[in-house]
Amino acid sequence: MITSKAATGIVGLDDILSGGLSRRHVFLLEGEPGTGKTTVALHFLQAGALAGEVCLYITLSETDRELREGAMSHGWELGKNIVIFELTPPESLLNAENHQSLLYSSDLELGEATRQIFEVVERVKPTRVVIDSLSEIRLLAQSSLRYRRQILSIKHYFARFDATVLLLDDLTTEALDKTVHSVAHGVIRLEELNPNYGAERRRLRVVKYRGQKYRGGFHDFTIMADGIHVFPRLVAAEHRNQYKREVVSSGIVELDSLLGGGIDSGSSTLILGPAGTGKSLISMVFAAAAVARGERVGLFIFDEEMGLLFNRMNKLGIDLVALQETGNLLIEQVDAAELSPGEFAHRVRSCVDKKQIKTVVIDSINGYQAAMPEENALVLHMHELLLYLNRQGASTFMTVAQHGLVGDMRAPVDITYLADTVILLRYFEATGQVRRAISIIKKRTGTHESTIREYRISSNGLKIGAPLEAFQGVLRGVPHYFGENKPLLPDDEV
Repeated sequence: MITSKAATGIVGLDDILSGGLSRRHVFLLEGEPGTGKTTVALHFLQAGALAGEVCLYITLSETDRELREGAMSHGWELGKNIVIFELTPPESLLNAENHQSLLYSSDLELGEATRQIFEVVERVKPTRVVIDSLSEIRLLAQSSLRYRRQILSIKHYFARFDATVLLLDDLTTEALDKTVHSVAHGVIRLEELNPNYGAERRRLRVVKYRGQKYRGGFHDFTIMADGIHVFPRLVAAEHRNQYKREVVSSGIVELDSLLGGGIDSGSSTLILGPAGTGKSLISMVFAAAAVARGERVGLFIFDEEMGLLFNRMNKLGIDLVALQETGNLLIEQVDAAELSPGEFAHRVRSCVDKKQIKTVVIDSINGYQAAMPEENALVLHMHELLLYLNRQGASTFMTVAQHGLVGDMRAPVDITYLADTVILLRYFEATGQVRRAISIIKKRTGTHESTIREYRISSNGLKIGAPLEAFQGVLRGVPHYFGENKPLLPDDEV
């Protein structure tokens, strides 16, 4: 059955294009060599062949064997519904003895190329056509005027056959020439970015699509063994869900008291502090409490090796292996050097949607930032991701390591205004020891304690003491004691 849209066969790209490419129109797919144009084109033809359509791939640059080998690398076998036509110059044009001087050879070559294209179209009568690539036609045309006329003639010719045409352009000649942009019904641009470290990053953008609403902006994509995966930019406003907001406990009475009873479901919590203060532990405390309630939890670990995390948490009284075995804890190791921000957001969204996860832990934002090209983009990504998770009723916990240990400390990126709750951890010196303090500096969803409490980390887990009411300057790292009684946690309780 032929629908009003020709699906590209790439789920994410079809979502961006609101279903696919409008039929009986000419589209341009442009990008430098290596960005994945041929793979997208093969997806497009494969989708047509599976729907019973006749498809034609006209190649001026690659051979039939090269195309079939490229398809086999993704596990595809091009069936009888996909015809590959190699457009090659006639032997007479390759023979130096037959070169003439009255006419430019390009006149003959361009006319011959056009004739061969029209002949194979009339013979095959395809509904989907790919022409690869326009750079060869541009070289044959030699001038912008002749090139534009040729593209217009191809467009009008294919309109007679009700064919949906995808023109590929590798931008190797006259990259600033926008001739096809004005002629094509839609333009999709593929880009490849090369960071200083890590794998290349690919993204795409719909430059133009006449008479059709599409998802604008850049969208990350990857080329995998099974083809191309596109991750549409997350727009939280498109996802709304009704849920009952509840207060959830951490399982530690003193921590819940600091938080005014606990954390509200469908809210985001930022745990902020220098290295070693226990940010990951506190997020794991909330994760373990959620599993104990029978909820599903997703941990996305950027910074720490999985085996080390399991061993460290086990020594602190949290058995992640046992929690995994319940089936309610999902743990993913994330490599910031290999994973694009769009793919990460897609992974989180898939877990929440498909596995009904209600608690998400991102440890840490410092690692997530390494996957981002710039800080402003990170804030925008986090805004959409957190808003989406909140609207799904998921509680999100994020950790951020600040630079320094005591005194004036700064975070590599400030997202405190995005989080609904901010938990601040600090080192301070007292009685000849380095101690830790915890406080809540923000909670949008309700009241919280304004006190500062000491906490200890031991094999028994996390223990939080009474408010440090007799101290001044704890958050600066070197407090002054004004009380009579010792308010600190006694050593025998560690």
